[in-house]
Amino acid sequence: MKIVDLQLTVVGVPRHTGFINKHVIVELFSDEGLVGIGEMSDFSHLPRYAPDVHDLTNVLKSILVGKNSFDVSLINKELLGNFPEAMYYYEKGSFIRNGIDAALHDLNAKYLDTSVADLIGGQVREKIKVCYPIFRHRFMSEVEENLETVRRRLQQGFDVFRLYVGKNLDADEAFLDGVHREFGSKVTIKSLDFSHLMDWKDSLRAVKRLSKYNFELIESPALANDFEGLKEFRVRVDEPISEHVWSFRQQYEMIKQNAVDIFNISPVFIGGLTAARKAAAAAEIAGKSCLLGTTQELSIGTAAMAHLGSTLVNLDYTSDPTGPELYVGDVVKNKIQYNNGYLEIPDRGVKGLGVELDPELIEKYRVEDLSWGEVTVHQLQDRTANMTKTKS
Repeated sequence: MKIVDLQLTVVGVPRHTGFINKHVIVELFSDEGLVGIGEMSDFSHLPRYAPDVHDLTNVLKSILVGKNSFDVSLINKELLGNFPEAMYYYEKGSFIRNGIDAALHDLNAKYLDTSVADLIGGQVREKIKVCYPIFRHRFMSEVEENLETVRRRLQQGFDVFRLYVGKNLDADEAFLDGVHREFGSKVTIKSLDFSHLMDWKDSLRAVKRLSKYNFELIESPALANDFEGLKEFRVRVDEPISEHVWSFRQQYEMIKQNAVDIFNISPVFIGGLTAARKAAAAAEIAGKSCLLGTTQELSIGTAAMAHLGSTLVNLDYTSDPTGPELYVGDVVKNKIQYNNGYLEIPDRGVKGLGVELDPELIEKYRVEDLSWGEVTVHQLQDRTANMTKTKS
């Protein structure tokens, strides 16, 4: 099956916070009349540069048009040569590779009249336990807002939450205390996520301060690529340590240093389903667990992650993909579903990823480019609306 054309469409979909995230929707056209779809998810990350979509389209066409869509390894090798790993968490090349790789999987599975999950190994589970994110406190006034988020989401079935920490420890502690007092055992804090904002010593002091509250694991408690610091932190705490995988060299160093217990694997950060499966296999060989991370994808990207997660035998911890719940809209006819705190895997009888683009929604959310203009660093870091608050 030959690839005959490619189309990239930029959409800007608002979150419930008011922040508008930009994504690139990928369509791969084949000589069989089938179309594979993918998602270059959430370009709203630091650094603030973004690719020119017209130029990116021409580059990708030069790589893809005329290729056999089943030559996935060959195509990924060429993509990696043009958009190489940079040992950086928010490296945009991995976002690009991820969108193309998902579209290839969707296209090939449709041609074979099967689901992506069955294409890549078959399901070992029908649903994935997920947590809802509580975004980083900058001001004490945000504590009650976040407690209200817990109340509202608990009523919808989400009983596990991931807390971003490190900007305002007084507020972090007040929030954890509020959760403990109001909800008790009804609510679980999956993790304290430091997002590489602190060095390991500062993170250790923060964990000691917050350790009187229950949480299951700790994420990203050292500066990015500080493998020795990550190991030093790990040997000093009782909770398991999780870290994202954003390059195979980085994963190799973490395995070599025995610096983590859990690999946080997300196709968007490692460069696609093909790469994510390799990272999960490396984790399994090293005797490490996995969880599915997220950049808060729309339904296309989340569906790809659901298919991936359904096949992983070492997915031992609560995962993160709740993106479609964070947005006011989506770009598909059949939005991915959650039930009682679980991400539902698309039915095994579906073809491809099991989601279909809605042309009307594409037009509703279409934007011209990925430029960020006057958006501030704090907005891009924490995906917050542009509002002024008074510290209290």
